[in-house]
Amino acid sequence: MPIRVLIYEDNAPLRDALSTLVDDADECVLVGAFGDCVRANDQVYQYQPDVVLMDIDMPGRDGIQAVMSIHREFPTVEVLMLTVFDDDDRVFRALCAGASGYLLKSTTPDQITEAIQSVYAGGAPMSPSIARKVIQTFPARAGQSANLDQLTARESQVLHYLAQGLSYKLVAAELGVGIETVRTHIKRIYEKLHVHSVVEAIAKYRP
Repeated sequence: MPIRVLIYEDNAPLRDALSTLVDDADECVLVGAFGDCVRANDQVYQYQPDVVLMDIDMPGRDGIQAVMSIHREFPTVEVLMLTVFDDDDRVFRALCAGASGYLLKSTTPDQITEAIQSVYAGGAPMSPSIARKVIQTFPARAGQSANLDQLTARESQVLHYLAQGLSYKLVAAELGVGIETVRTHIKRIYEKLHVHSVVEAIAKYRP
């Protein structure tokens, strides 16, 4: 049976091009394509995709938030990020939220269809530059647990939410505090874990 693919991409020409690419691939069938992911969970339930292609920066709802929600409710659905963003924080927020792969929009059409097949088969396709970031972010972890033990309960909570893919603003909303308070907690997390970015902190936090 062909792989059922659902697309989320707010750029209409690119969404049309991706739709055509999926439709023309013998191994795939397009079940839907949308310009936002506000109702992603309802649409995943309705269209029953095997693989979701997900952009990050979309109107109404961030793609990483959609990934986290989809992964929680439909853990067998594979989500493949397809985005222009290659900064560390977005890459790791997406992967921590439950994405199974991460492609840049410079990826060729053939590589996209290969990645869809790969992620459906249980792989974790990534653009080469993204894979390198992932590898470089997981250094030797000697003393890691001891460092984590130094965090206060609230700092651990902040790090937990960040590892789930939440933005600073959403972490603040979850905790009922201001965004500057969240930034203060993150600064202290950096100091205690001896890291310099959210990505490094999440890398130490992940089991």
